[in-house]
Amino acid sequence: MTGRPERLYPLFADLETLPAIGPKSAKALETLRIISPRDLLYTLPIGLVDRRRRATVQGVPLPEILTVEVTIGTHRKASRPGGTYRIFVEDASASFQLVWFRGREAYLKDLAPEGSRRLVSGKVELFDNMAQMAHPDHVLPIEDAGQIPEFEPVYPLTAGVTQKAMFKASDGALDRIEALPEWADSQLVDREGWPAWHAAMRVAHRPEAIEQTAATSPARMRLAYDEVFAHQVTLALARQSQQRAPGQETKGTGVLQSRVLSSLPYTPTGAQSRAVTEIIRDMASASRMNRLLQGDVGAGKTLVAFLALLVSVEAGGQGVLMAPTEILARQHLESLQPLAEDAQVVIALLTGRDKGTERRTKLQALARGDIHILIGTHAVFQADVHFADLRLAVVDEQHRFGVRQRLALGEKGARVDVLVMTATPIPRSLALAQYGDMEVSILDEKPPGRKPIQTALLATDKIDALLDRLRAAIAEGRQAYWVCPLVDESEVSDLTAAEERFKHLRAVFGEGVVGLVHGQMPPADKDMAMAKFQADETSVLVATTVIEVGVNVPNATIMVIERAETFGLAQLHQLRGRVGRGDQASTCMLLYQHPLTEGGRRRLETLRETEDGFRISEVDLEMRGAGDVIGTAQSGLPKFRVADLERHSGLMALAQTDARTLLAQDPHLNSEKGQATRLLLWLMRQDEAIRLISVG
Repeated sequence: MTGRPERLYPLFADLETLPAIGPKSAKALETLRIISPRDLLYTLPIGLVDRRRRATVQGVPLPEILTVEVTIGTHRKASRPGGTYRIFVEDASASFQLVWFRGREAYLKDLAPEGSRRLVSGKVELFDNMAQMAHPDHVLPIEDAGQIPEFEPVYPLTAGVTQKAMFKASDGALDRIEALPEWADSQLVDREGWPAWHAAMRVAHRPEAIEQTAATSPARMRLAYDEVFAHQVTLALARQSQQRAPGQETKGTGVLQSRVLSSLPYTPTGAQSRAVTEIIRDMASASRMNRLLQGDVGAGKTLVAFLALLVSVEAGGQGVLMAPTEILARQHLESLQPLAEDAQVVIALLTGRDKGTERRTKLQALARGDIHILIGTHAVFQADVHFADLRLAVVDEQHRFGVRQRLALGEKGARVDVLVMTATPIPRSLALAQYGDMEVSILDEKPPGRKPIQTALLATDKIDALLDRLRAAIAEGRQAYWVCPLVDESEVSDLTAAEERFKHLRAVFGEGVVGLVHGQMPPADKDMAMAKFQADETSVLVATTVIEVGVNVPNATIMVIERAETFGLAQLHQLRGRVGRGDQASTCMLLYQHPLTEGGRRRLETLRETEDGFRISEVDLEMRGAGDVIGTAQSGLPKFRVADLERHSGLMALAQTDARTLLAQDPHLNSEKGQATRLLLWLMRQDEAIRLISVG
């Protein structure tokens, strides 16, 4: 598979080979990620203008884009240079004006000679009770009327490129497409009533009815499927090559796990047991494990991960658990220490703070195999960190670690199994797009004894009533988080700053009762403030969103989120999950400022109505779109041109099944359908996949 197939050359030629595209417009189109005719084909129209002919403008509610045949009447040129040029015209029943600002007389007399018949098309508006069409889009002799399509596509534009140029260029690109061999399953194409690829392209660019521009129209569904199918084939090839990389069979005895399970005051949920079984099965197989453990806030991911780490210790190896921040790494150590003691395994913490002799001693113990489970931040990546026999790497909070780091961690041990945990529930379509190369275990049950969290909405002008409730709760020995939107008072923002809120609450509740933690504090101060709160030395912790991920204080039963309407849904859900971790009833107060936008209201009401993170993530996807739900910067999401993960969510699961089925039957893509799929991969610029096939 050395180079691009010849039949695709015309689609990957220079943009300037297309009509109406010169060096300037080619440069301008780069901002729309269009650098070849192929990219132009995958830039579909975003709307449609109805250019069907009408007999007259009379009786049509204005403003409206209209196409009518007219007789050209008198020309009235501007009374001063650069003024308005008017041409009076008559259709079958009414008269109106064609208007040009700064119109050139010679050009317009040539375009529409007095007494001639012309077909005009453009936006007709009322001005001083007179209908007028300013700067018509088309003025053509009747015999050229065929040049105006009944439905004219509207393309996304960038400065320096006109609709006319896009239309002509796309015409040129459409002339270059030919029928390609079919890569999609024939039964699927028949069942869905999809056109072939080249026919779908033509319909998408030259629709003949408004329905054909819908995301769910057969032509667009077809093109969206091709895109996600190519992406899923790439992920399936990556998965196949990873599975081909020899793993090691890690088989536990169950002894350490049963010690831990018998010491627990509760029975794990069905979802936890199921996930553990899936992980044990993966670790025992000869292929490397690459599994995602997706759990809602408080669904008990840490226990599942710990049981998996014990399997590697039972098999005579070691495990590592990596967290994105030092606070979280320490917290994992604290929560797992008692379980490790029950299992009689040695657990240690390694962070960037370990220096000198202390660090050297730890590293020597690790290399000898005296430390069974290491917990740490990305300090565990450093070159001088060596394990005696690393079997399993658990990565906490996936979205903080890219694929590259996942691989670097895998290199710490020969053929290490990888388990990634995320507490951000992701809609199925996004999970498949982002983690399609991984197997997925989902924890969708809450452990027993977890009480539901009461969520209430409160306007900021009722804050005094809230402070009275808080005072009573503190008197009963309970603790509260108070989350503020921003760190310091900035002139452009009227959002209450953490510093200001901290001073205010300290004045209300007294010295020593309130702590403060925010992102700009030195790490040592931040840890001290957290430690005081965890030890119940302070009752209220004022914080920015640094507490969003994973902080565990069972006695904290109240969460106040100030200006909640400025937060995203997923973030609000994560913050709410910081309370309700003990056996007492907990409350989350969402403080908002009037007036709420429609989006703000919907987010807050969704949160009040449900605690199901997966349901919340679906609403989030509907409201914000895919890139924002995962956070575009680290989303790792492919940039689809036609497929929309929200409207085409069903296609992603379908494409994954099809891709995996194809590779199971034809791992090297040598069959007729495999060869057609190779063509699709070239068409979709899936160079990574092509490299994997070449290597494979």
